[in-house]
Amino acid sequence: MVSWSTSLVLLALSSLGCGSESNADGGGGAGGLGSAGASEGGAASEGGGGGVAVDKAKDCANQFGDALTDSFGRLDGTVVAVVAPEDTQCALVNDDHLVLQVAMNGAVYRMVVNIADVAFGQKSAALIGPSWSEGWHTDLTLEYPTDLDVHSPAFQQLALPAMIEQISAGIELGAPISVFAVSSGGEFASSAHLIHRNDNNSDGAIVLDPTTENPTYLLFRFASQSF
Repeated sequence: MVSWSTSLVLLALSSLGCGSESNADGGGGAGGLGSAGASEGGAASEGGGGGVAVDKAKDCANQFGDALTDSFGRLDGTVVAVVAPEDTQCALVNDDHLVLQVAMNGAVYRMVVNIADVAFGQKSAALIGPSWSEGWHTDLTLEYPTDLDVHSPAFQQLALPAMIEQISAGIELGAPISVFAVSSGGEFASSAHLIHRNDNNSDGAIVLDPTTENPTYLLFRFASQSF
């Protein structure tokens, strides 16, 4: 377990820009391909010039929806918050996962990203599946090597602060986003996880700018995974 204070986390975010994860994630309920480009000044600033620090967790929700089913799917919605580990201003924090809060159809959902012991990759490619449309889409698959032509040597191992930085830098509050993930449904229908290489046509990923012709995939794998 990694223990950080809230101030250290916010410093890491402002300086820049699950093995199988279980439902015990507090939730409710895997040499890079390049670095994530910062949007609107990245995680550190917004609007340019002034270098004003942006707290990407400032508008985090404390109540969540219940519409996710027991399935692998793609959640299309808009970004509400990026909650770093142990950011105690937000509900259901997690000390070694980053939580991306996404609004979909009038409710907020938790996309729980393992950032401990994983390597990071990035790829620009068309959105897999149907065009972006707000909702939870389950009739699709994703495989890093076959769908994105991304293989294990393309990933880079990062320390936790750098991993938070990479994920957060390009995520703009209020922007459309897509997340490929697994939900357990039922009592855990407010969250999805396994946002990393899983095989079996169910690889998890965060997709930035999914409404454009050239979205950016943020990808994750564990050190033991070779593909």
